[in-house]
Amino acid sequence: MATRRPIVLTTAALLLVEAGGVVLLHAVLATVQGSQRMSLAGLDPDAMVAGTWVMGALSGAYLAVCGALLLRVALRGRGPGRWTRVLLISCAITHGVLGAVAVGLVGWFAFAWLMVVLGLVVLSLMAYGEESAPLEEGAATV
Repeated sequence: MATRRPIVLTTAALLLVEAGGVVLLHAVLATVQGSQRMSLAGLDPDAMVAGTWVMGALSGAYLAVCGALLLRVALRGRGPGRWTRVLLISCAITHGVLGAVAVGLVGWFAFAWLMVVLGLVVLSLMAYGEESAPLEEGAATV
């Protein structure tokens, strides 16, 4: 399949761009929270700012790891291993859930972005199929 590598490279690039965007978004949110100095249900404003920074860093790292693993898959030309598949499936599920939430809270553009990335992650997983044992010499293929 000649289209595998471009699909996986595109997905990796989008995930890496999304990682940077998520970190930037959380940085803006933390700055706004720090400037307002407001409490939500009695929470310490400094704890809310710190939580926003931590969530941004963790989300960005998660997306960057997913993108880096897909980049590695594309450069090696071999399908993802078991743990890479688990991580990419969790990435796809996360994009699906965030897309369902984003359509109501953020809008259709955010929903469309998340669904495009979800589709590319799933397509990247499906492009390589299941890992199978090598065929023995003389074995028939079905």
